[in-house]
Amino acid sequence: MKVTRVFSFSAAHHLTDYHGDCERPHGHTYRFAVTVEGQIAKNGLVLDFAEMKKVVEKKVLAKVDHRDLNDSFKNPSAENLAVWLWNELKHIGKDTGTDVKLSSIQLWEGDNTSVIYEGA
Repeated sequence: MKVTRVFSFSAAHHLTDYHGDCERPHGHTYRFAVTVEGQIAKNGLVLDFAEMKKVVEKKVLAKVDHRDLNDSFKNPSAENLAVWLWNELKHIGKDTGTDVKLSSIQLWEGDNTSVIYEGA
């Protein structure tokens, strides 16, 4: 079974290998969905959403919320950010003491645009 929780953060960035409006500094309120997959445990849950939130706050939100992403990423495109999110959260099962596996990351840069990453 798969379970998903959506998170958000605000950050500024500019694309370094791009020519157009997005090469200038600007900001977004990003949304991202973390989907994990696993079996339903005795408590009736695949993963407690509160436990997922603790891991995401520590491993992701503390590093990107209200930041200039170019201070931490060479080229903070939505695609590169989705890969980074995956790498930060790929051990979420171990981090939560469960057997869940990260299934996908979906990152929205706006209301109408998103990328989905399912690992390499």
